[in-house]
Amino acid sequence: MFFGHNTSANDDMVTQPVACPAAPGDQIAARRFPLPLWASLVAAALIWIVAYATLQPLADAITYDLLRLSLDSHLGSAVNFFLYDTPKVLLLLTGIVFLMGIIRTFFSPESTRRLLGGRREGVGNVAAAGLGIVTPFCSCSAVPLFIGFVEAGVPLGVTFSFLISAPMVNEVAIVLLFGLFGWKTAALYVGLGLGIAIIAGWVIGRLRMERFVEPFVYEIAVGQLDATESLTWSDRAARGIQAERDIVGRVWPFVVVGIAVGAAIHGYVPEDAMASLMGKGAWWSVPAAVLLGVPMYSNAAGILPVIEALIDKGAALGTALAFMMAVVALSFPEMIILRRVLRWQLIAVFIGVVASGIVLVGFVFNLVF
Repeated sequence: MFFGHNTSANDDMVTQPVACPAAPGDQIAARRFPLPLWASLVAAALIWIVAYATLQPLADAITYDLLRLSLDSHLGSAVNFFLYDTPKVLLLLTGIVFLMGIIRTFFSPESTRRLLGGRREGVGNVAAAGLGIVTPFCSCSAVPLFIGFVEAGVPLGVTFSFLISAPMVNEVAIVLLFGLFGWKTAALYVGLGLGIAIIAGWVIGRLRMERFVEPFVYEIAVGQLDATESLTWSDRAARGIQAERDIVGRVWPFVVVGIAVGAAIHGYVPEDAMASLMGKGAWWSVPAAVLLGVPMYSNAAGILPVIEALIDKGAALGTALAFMMAVVALSFPEMIILRRVLRWQLIAVFIGVVASGIVLVGFVFNLVF
């Protein structure tokens, strides 16, 4: 379930923008719609709604009628969980990735740098964290984006607010939290996640750690063609479809593996054991979950089904979400990539500040829910 990026790429990656395989919209798909665009989109939306509404009855029919598994058995519970959650998560991903693929056509690394360039700390941290939601560039873009932001005059702390928000408070995490736990949990996660990005970036900016950025970063000019301003709505829809192919096509195996692990937990892990390890009564479980999550790497699509199963078995919501936030926001492979432009002192401060914020978020969730 956990995976990382290849960190042995040549040194050219620090002087040129990296072409991320996950970035939708690098090329506009030359696509013709058999029906007028809006009619096609409405028809697709209706099919999506009908499919989503029939997931639970269909999963129950396959599990208990077709396969004749017992409603009270461990295997029946695990199979039903897998058959329901797999299409549910994939449908949620397909819908939201298409919408965000369209929204993302209004942003590019160049336009993002222009929006943040010259902004003061405070206001800049808020703007950067907000932009991180709608411009969730992948981890392999961390180095060129960092260089580009610094070269454009974006303060160091503001840059970190963006780099924290982009992977942690992205569309996949939001829609899956909404689908799995409801709007209150999703809204609180977004608010606290943005709070971490804003405050952590501000703290790093206040520490004046520019001396721990590799000197060559200030000498490199990174430019990228901004081709988002002359697109038609057909072009934007085509990019949304391409985003589905790129992102859903890349993450679906991890979704299936994550749900399979979650199904095993759901069906076979005793509730008492999980409650004792990750329940509200175990105060130490939140910092322990963060420490466990830091060296791992997954995306929200792969880890959230596991989080859902842990919570179903008695894990505290805050503890489980703290683990997830540590996994997606402090991935070890991204730290290795950032080492190309940052010294370890600054990376250590970055990890410490963000991890402290995540621990606080875990305790807040455990108090509220």
